[in-house]
Amino acid sequence: MAEQHTSRILIYSTSSTGVSPFWREKYERDAKKYWDVFYKRHEDRFFKDRHYLDKEWGHYFSGAGRKVILEVGCGAGNTIFPLVATYPDIFVHACDFSPRAIDLVKAHKDFTENRVSAFVCDLTVDDLSKHILPSSVDIISMMSPEKMPLVLQNIRKVLKPNGYVLFRDYAIGDLAQERFSCKDQKISENFYVRGDGTRAFYFSDEFLTSLFKENGFDVEELGFCCKQVENRSREIVMNRRWLQAVFHFSDGLKPSYTESAVKFDLCQENVEPISSSRNSDQLCQSENGAKELANDLEFDMSEGMAFEMFGISHSSDEIIEVVDAGNWNFKIKVLSKEYQHICKSTGLMLWESARLMASVLAKNPTVVSGKRVLELGCGCGGICSMVSARSAADFVVATDGDAKALDMLTENVASNLEKPFLDKLITKRLEWGNKDHIEAIKELNDDDEGGFEVIIGTDVTYIAEAILPLFATAKELISPNRDDAKDTWKPALILCHILRRVDEPSILSAASKFGFRLVDNWPTTSSSQRSIISSWFSEKSFAECIPTTALNIMYFHREE
Repeated sequence: MAEQHTSRILIYSTSSTGVSPFWREKYERDAKKYWDVFYKRHEDRFFKDRHYLDKEWGHYFSGAGRKVILEVGCGAGNTIFPLVATYPDIFVHACDFSPRAIDLVKAHKDFTENRVSAFVCDLTVDDLSKHILPSSVDIISMMSPEKMPLVLQNIRKVLKPNGYVLFRDYAIGDLAQERFSCKDQKISENFYVRGDGTRAFYFSDEFLTSLFKENGFDVEELGFCCKQVENRSREIVMNRRWLQAVFHFSDGLKPSYTESAVKFDLCQENVEPISSSRNSDQLCQSENGAKELANDLEFDMSEGMAFEMFGISHSSDEIIEVVDAGNWNFKIKVLSKEYQHICKSTGLMLWESARLMASVLAKNPTVVSGKRVLELGCGCGGICSMVSARSAADFVVATDGDAKALDMLTENVASNLEKPFLDKLITKRLEWGNKDHIEAIKELNDDDEGGFEVIIGTDVTYIAEAILPLFATAKELISPNRDDAKDTWKPALILCHILRRVDEPSILSAASKFGFRLVDNWPTTSSSQRSIISSWFSEKSFAECIPTTALNIMYFHREE
């Protein structure tokens, strides 16, 4: 049994098992919310204006009469406004299921109601014909909403019999898909979630053709567009792939200039290295025919595209959270919570329990004053450790088992503490149950008896498999009791958390196996029982520091 407790515990899975059913359902249910958050953060800066519709499909937009166009999934309008500027006679209906995206379209400097009609619409639920007259649209430009069959049936209602659907989206084999394949971001076959919760599907020509044929469309054009992009500063060359197609009604009027569907490939061939703002496209001959394509297509590079292709992290992915802890304010760099679904370590975020415990220590410095303090699983924030150092703790060790969390922790400590407080705090890696790590922590203690008088853990009880190693580690590192010590001076293990996957009886059972006895429990302590923890909340104004009523604090002593 001892060997089991001291062996390394794998808390975060390293296997590429894909997205769990819980998150898969959440992405589907909250898809609109994720895109709304996306447009709130990026507005219209994620993509530059897209000009490929004019360059590659210009003949569909020109000709006699006023063309009516529907843009499905218009986003912030990066496609429609270049078209409006190029073709003065067209009228564009633009829809998206993100209200914030439609607000951005309407706020665009080139938006006028006599040229563009923008409206919120979820094509899997809402009826397009309530916004657009049936059979009134010449051209539909679309990307890839999920539940595509429902979308195709919806757009059939408003497309003219001789109208066209212009399609362009990511193709299988794209660099971004290869990057996703190395992470736990796969929802289903060729379907992935990005770091911000939005989703991307990668099409094959067979899948796309079958999808449209089953919903009453024939292929007019179909091909792959391949672009090679280089980031010279990083010495990286990336290959991007899109599937580009044109469809029309199976029972519609066949255009006279096309005898059969044309399949073409736009691919990179023997080009010199290029910068990140340029691309080179060439057309390969196919057995179905040939099609010329100019070699000067503009590549729409933006901060968002750079992130997706090169893995360059947005500065906005890491945010600064200000923590008000009594007389001190800490500015903590953390990963935004919206990335928790693909982040291996929850320690890269700041949780409510850490905020509460930091406020408790700041208002009650005697809890740690003159004592040796150890924080378990403190993550990148370490705010309880920093408050302890400022509250006259004798010595503080902030620990976590995740290397990235420790790197950010070290940075946060250095930017928030100055001497002499900085000299009191040490950051150290500690995987619970790891003998070498535990011994390294013990060596930091100069006291002959060793150990820490106060051990703190915030939100460290959410994984069942980690509970036994947690208490086993605390047993090894807590200071021994002194016979003459009062309860408030006896070495204590303090856990602050929201009860999630592990219930209180399971925590108490694990604690007892390693000789820990629950002395106090907040807020469930009965009024007749003398409470150590309740004395921490004696100030009436302290209620403002409690972020949620779901928080619990458990106060343990070690029984000899």
